[in-house]
Amino acid sequence: LGECKNLQDLNLSECQGLNDESMRLISEGCRALLYLNLSYTDITNGTLRLLSSSFPNLQYLSLAHCRKFTDKGLLYLGSGKGCHKLIYLDLSGCVQISVDGFRNIANGCSRIQDLLINKMPTLTDRCIQALVEKCQQIMSVVFLDSLHLSDTTFKALAECKLVKVSIEGNNQITDLSFQLMSKCCPYIRHIHMADCQKITDASLKMISPLKHILVLNVADCIRISDGGVKPFVQGSSGAKLRELNLTNCIHVTDASVTEIAQRCHELTYLNLRHCENVTDAGIEALGNMSSLISIDISGTSISDMGLRALGHHGKIKELFISECKNISDTGIQEFCKGTKYLGYCHVSYCPQLTDEAVKAMAFHCHTLTSVNIAGCPKMTDTCIQYLAAACHYLHFLDVSGCIHLTDKTLKYLWKGCKQLQILKMLYCRNITKQAVLKYTAKLEKQEHNDADPPSWLGYDRDGKV
Repeated sequence: LGECKNLQDLNLSECQGLNDESMRLISEGCRALLYLNLSYTDITNGTLRLLSSSFPNLQYLSLAHCRKFTDKGLLYLGSGKGCHKLIYLDLSGCVQISVDGFRNIANGCSRIQDLLINKMPTLTDRCIQALVEKCQQIMSVVFLDSLHLSDTTFKALAECKLVKVSIEGNNQITDLSFQLMSKCCPYIRHIHMADCQKITDASLKMISPLKHILVLNVADCIRISDGGVKPFVQGSSGAKLRELNLTNCIHVTDASVTEIAQRCHELTYLNLRHCENVTDAGIEALGNMSSLISIDISGTSISDMGLRALGHHGKIKELFISECKNISDTGIQEFCKGTKYLGYCHVSYCPQLTDEAVKAMAFHCHTLTSVNIAGCPKMTDTCIQYLAAACHYLHFLDVSGCIHLTDKTLKYLWKGCKQLQILKMLYCRNITKQAVLKYTAKLEKQEHNDADPPSWLGYDRDGKV
């Protein structure tokens, strides 16, 4: 590598033998590097010292889950020639960094625009405040699983012109953060605030005047209801919105879904998973949306009538309808008739479905790449025969809990699905280990056991409820 003088992009993630000495050899020749990924390696302060002296053009750096450098090492980023051109920095999982470390980064790398700090329970408001004192060009922040950040972080970030915010699993942040976003981030495009329990409808009302939001994810924010969703989609970004995730927003009803259908003309991705108050009436309204290509309505009370209406435009490429007890083979048949472009079809844990549902998928949707029929105990080898005969682009298949499948299933897949990469066959007691070894050797990943179905699947080894 030391001879590659024009090398610009180097990914050394998870290279177990990588250390400061090997980085020294690389640094002697690869001075043109722009992108460097050192995540999950054993580099120490010595490598950080090298970065500042040997890679003056470095713009993208990942130190994610590198635990052996310290705050002092981060001081080197600003010394000598320094990493002053750095615009992207990933520090996910670097729990050893303290407030002083973030202050050192700020002093050396004031041009940072994209900041990722996931899985870091030690991250606090003071860390972000120390960084933002000097790094006021930050445009994108991703803080997943950072439990201790609060509205104070957003007060600090108000100095930056944010266009993307991603925070997940946080019980400190309140509606005040949305109020700050609405006042200080007029160009924000991407808001991902999932599993933030203190967020209410007031948050969505406050950001409704913003004009450029393309992505809104408030999954698992269980206090969100029609009172927030409707004003938001009626607001300035409604007609531009591309992605909306309302997973587990259990108070959202057909009233919101109908409003989405009427207002969101650019929406391509919609997730209503486990919105249990959404019924056919709301789903039928979505059938008129020509922009929609991906929809998740798993765990809703949709029936065949709603599914038929959803397939009306025939442009949906990804359909997720797991745990929908009111859907039958007829609904799948009606949906697939008008949908030639379906790539993903996940109907897991719909125990009422039979081979006829998969037959319809195979007959009408030849471009399927991902199929999940886990937890459908009525499926037999025949349904896999249909799939293997028609769906030659299949990459992913999950048949876990399909208790009647035998070794024939593997033979059909081996013959017909040459592009299959991942196959899951848990709780398939009639598929033998010998057949798995024989027919799945070339797969990227396979999972198999012949155990009885667990009680949570809702049926026994013979498929009896």
